Amino acid sequence: MTRPLTMRSWLTMVTMALLLALTTWPDPSQSLPQGAPETVCDTMLPFHSGGSVLPQNSVSPFSVETSSSTLGQGQTLRVDLTGVPAGLSFGGYMIQARNRNPPHQIVGQFSPARDGTIKLMNCESSVNNSATHSNAGPKQQVLLEWQSPVDFLGQVVFNATIAQSYNEFWVGVPSQPVQIVRRDVSGPPLPTQAPPAGLGTTRAPYVPPSYVAPNNVAAVVADPIYNGCGQSKNCFGFPDGCVASKTCTSVSAVTVRGDVFEFEIQSGKGTNAAYVAVGLSDDAKMGDDLSTECVPENGRVNLYSSLTSLAPYAAVRSSVSQNSARLLDASIVDGVIYCRVQRDAVTTAANGRTFDLRNGMYHLLVASGSTLKENSVGYHDIGRLPSAQAINLAEVQDLGGSSRLLVQLHGAFMIAAWIGTTSLGIIFARYFKQTWVGSQSCGKDQWFAWHRLLMVTTWSLTVAAYVLIWVELKRAVWHAHSIIGLITVILCFLQPIGALFRPGPNDKKRPYFNWGHWLGGNLAHILGIVTIFFSVKLPKAELPEWMDWILVSFVVVHVLVHLIFSITGMASERHLSQRANTFQMGDMSHHQQHAMRNGMSMERKMDAPYGAMRKGLLGVYGVVLVLFVVVLILLVVLAPIEQFLGKS
Repeated sequence: MTRPLTMRSWLTMVTMALLLALTTWPDPSQSLPQGAPETVCDTMLPFHSGGSVLPQNSVSPFSVETSSSTLGQGQTLRVDLTGVPAGLSFGGYMIQARNRNPPHQIVGQFSPARDGTIKLMNCESSVNNSATHSNAGPKQQVLLEWQSPVDFLGQVVFNATIAQSYNEFWVGVPSQPVQIVRRDVSGPPLPTQAPPAGLGTTRAPYVPPSYVAPNNVAAVVADPIYNGCGQSKNCFGFPDGCVASKTCTSVSAVTVRGDVFEFEIQSGKGTNAAYVAVGLSDDAKMGDDLSTECVPENGRVNLYSSLTSLAPYAAVRSSVSQNSARLLDASIVDGVIYCRVQRDAVTTAANGRTFDLRNGMYHLLVASGSTLKENSVGYHDIGRLPSAQAINLAEVQDLGGSSRLLVQLHGAFMIAAWIGTTSLGIIFARYFKQTWVGSQSCGKDQWFAWHRLLMVTTWSLTVAAYVLIWVELKRAVWHAHSIIGLITVILCFLQPIGALFRPGPNDKKRPYFNWGHWLGGNLAHILGIVTIFFSVKLPKAELPEWMDWILVSFVVVHVLVHLIFSITGMASERHLSQRANTFQMGDMSHHQQHAMRNGMSMERKMDAPYGAMRKGLLGVYGVVLVLFVVVLILLVVLAPIEQFLGKS
């Protein structure tokens, strides 16, 4: 027979139940004591109080920091979870690395902690690709080690859920993007990662809202080579000013730590570069520079050191020890070449030239090209730019590109002089002495007035251009262009001086002067055009090789115009001769001969036959000549034109 419960018994049972409830009720100041379950791999949402406790919407007081912004395939990275400010404690956490691009799969593996404070999770049928706490005790910092996949190239972002208390937690606390690049420089290229099969889940993976950005913004944030520019390392690239906008066609960064000199070099996306290089130059000019070249070959990026020469242009690898630099990291992803190189503090070339990076001042010279030569890089047709000032590499500062203004003015002045004004001035002197007869300017016949104006312009432009290039170079550089150009300048300079001592029309020495003046002018014209041909091969000019065809076209047009004028002149002379032969002087009376001489004298005061044809041809030639000059000057001013057309 059961005895009824007394009031005391009921009170005892209720008290025991309350005590049991108090001992088993979760502490609101703690997170899940044994870490997050694998059922929340997709959402990273703690299932606190059956999901009734929602994550905080405020900015997280905790941060996820990585030890590097760039990592090689299969390499290890340190990940820190800390409070901001330092010392702020938290209880629980969950962290994983996801591909920044769709389908945002979890990638990589975390390493177990020796003290057992980290619990590893197997999400999406992969091993150890997420991590959580093994105890919910307060902690001010968590250090984790994460290894990148060996078959993945791209960007990852670490996302963490961090709980300060049971009711206060933040989901999807992001790190800065980490670029995973190909780092195996000794073996064959590794394939890029394809999305794993069977990743379909009922929930979309968590993507931090702060990293959902337009494509152009993502591209800027994506490139880690710009991290620290102007703060911890010197960065320089082309086109000028591209470092600030993070849009360089080619860029180099130099980091100095004591006697360690690290160079990062990278080509731009979509440039189809065959190599990218950075040079150290005393004078911001090509020639006798130490060049560090990153060249993709047989599926991997190789490193070469060279000494550049100007005449002829070459990058000679045999002049520099290949052991003077070491390749630390390298990759080629989507056509973008990247390498990180450590150079010796002192490098001595075969010619005795010494590059002392600790004490020397150097211009950075960035270049890239689309072709390679045997045992050398090809011409830098994609672009080249030296820094405006020489710097000590250890002094971090903002670098701007060296101005090409003087070189551009030199080329433009010479083209205007020897393609434009000289060509037209010779035409006037040779074929228009019997045109516009009786018309004068400043007391001189029209042909002479125009000839003198054009040739004085040639003289002025040539002298100015020669002074400008001396100001730019500050030293003599001897090659075909400079030698023939110097001869041309001398002949040009002497022509007007000789004209000042021109004998009178009836002087016996006048024919000798005429022949000498004609020979000097035409020889200077020919040599001037040849000099322009040789300028196309100069690395400093950065002119396209197909400019030769434009120059050849000009020569052909100029010769044809001379031929037409000559034929017209001969026809005019024949016409005058036939008129004179109409009358036989022996059959004329004295009065008729006198009248004939008066008639011939009158004809000399009239334009020669076919004057309208000469004037029309002159107009056409003038227009064509202006077009040639404008096109050639544009090639000089916009050089390298390939880079300009690429932007367009």
